[in-house]
Amino acid sequence: MTASGDLTYVHEGGQLPYDVIIGHGLAGQVTGLLANSRVVAVVRADSVAAIAAPIVASLVAAGHQVQEITVPAGESAKSLPALAALWDALAEAGVDRRDAVVAVGGGATTDVAGFAAATWLRGVQVVHVPTTLLAMVDAAIGGKTGINTAAGKNLVGAFHPPAGVVVDLDTLATLPSDEWVNGMAEVVKAGFIADPKILDLIDADIDGARRPDGPHARELIERAIAVKAEVVSRDLREAGPREALNYGHTLGHAIELVEDFRWPHGHAVGVGLTFAAALSQRTSGLDGDVAERHRRILDGLGLPTRYRADAWPELVEAMQRDKKARAGRLRFVVLEDIGRPVVIEAPDATVLESAYVAVTEGQG
Repeated sequence: MTASGDLTYVHEGGQLPYDVIIGHGLAGQVTGLLANSRVVAVVRADSVAAIAAPIVASLVAAGHQVQEITVPAGESAKSLPALAALWDALAEAGVDRRDAVVAVGGGATTDVAGFAAATWLRGVQVVHVPTTLLAMVDAAIGGKTGINTAAGKNLVGAFHPPAGVVVDLDTLATLPSDEWVNGMAEVVKAGFIADPKILDLIDADIDGARRPDGPHARELIERAIAVKAEVVSRDLREAGPREALNYGHTLGHAIELVEDFRWPHGHAVGVGLTFAAALSQRTSGLDGDVAERHRRILDGLGLPTRYRADAWPELVEAMQRDKKARAGRLRFVVLEDIGRPVVIEAPDATVLESAYVAVTEGQG
């Protein structure tokens, strides 16, 4: 992570390296990443039209032919009908292999626009401009793209690293407080798997951590991005170290599926992290104080840490369909300690159920 004036650059290395640029008023940075493109398709939801406007103006001023394409808001964007409509719009815009897609929006927008870019003409470049905390620290970073199906979350997709990611902190001024808290689940995850300083900053000012204008907001964002970029630089296709990023997500994704994606991602991950900590106590010897720290931080931020006791059979079925499973055997990321994630496979069913009891409503 390097700084230049007000800008911070987080470099993601590996086979297809790029930078995450963090700062204020960054519409012009998007143009600088697309100098060789003729047509640029700006993909966004209606709700971020005002945020996309200066980006579009900057691209037009630089001589690009710009076509704005709207997608549905939220997880409904990550569907086959929405993807098909996006492909049709790219065809109508005349996007060829020299051209580009710019995704402006939350994680659902970057996921579907990135998948469209990965598959259109077998791959055109994409730049992500995330507008939610969740997208800034997670969805827009790392090159994972995809859509949901009835069978599960993100089961159809591709690895397609962007040409760059532009994190304009000015967009946080328009972010509802509940969306900030939603994204904090991924920031907390980054702290537990790799960067304890994140946890210390949250513990030091839990009230500030609940707000996008909190005193440590920028540092929390930069540290969480740096965690993900470092992991993905070593493992683009989730062959090894990248699995650590799934901490809390096996159960979290199952909750999203059972809830038909009505639960926000960060809420489901909040429960998933609490479950993963309980499972870590039972399988890898995680200290009870560290497990309790999960619940204390998540509760303090206003994220859920409990779920319905009667949902366990449905959740088990959903987890078995998760893309992290191998030959029907469940896999979980657990912690030996803060910053020491490991993967376990096919834990005993009674151990799993015991860990789930720790997150059921009304339980201690």
